[in-house]
Parts: sequence; C-alpha cells; structure tokens
Amino acid sequence: MPKMKTKSGTKKRFKVTASGGIKFGAAHKRHRMRNKTNRMRRNARGMQMMSERDVGIVLNYMPYAR
Repeated sequence: MPKMKTKSGTKKRFKVTASGGIKFGAAHKRHRMRNKTNRMRRNARGMQMMSERDVGIVLNYMPYAR
C-alpha cells in the first residue's frame, strides 16, 4: 500500500504539540494594523491553541502527525 500524503498547506500552517494539540498563528495581523485595536494586535502575537473540536479536522490532513 502506498504512503499517504500530507497536505502541504497544513504542514506549513500548523504545528502538533507533544500532547497532541495543534498550534497555529493568528489571522488578521499582516497589514493595516493601524485600524486594529491594541487589544487585537496584542492577542494576535505568537501562536494560539486550536480548540479540541477542530483538532480532528486538521489531523485528517496530517496522517503521520499522530
């Protein structure tokens, strides 16, 4: 049986933690930052953890990340 392929966009956008969670970068932080509130800019820094309900969807695209 051939190997399963990982979606290229998924491996670029998400990281799997040791406990099985998914980390991702926040959206809406690339340009036009002066129109956004300081609170939104501050909260968009770094990585965020994905909710448990959405983790299964992402892991379907990353078959060897389990």
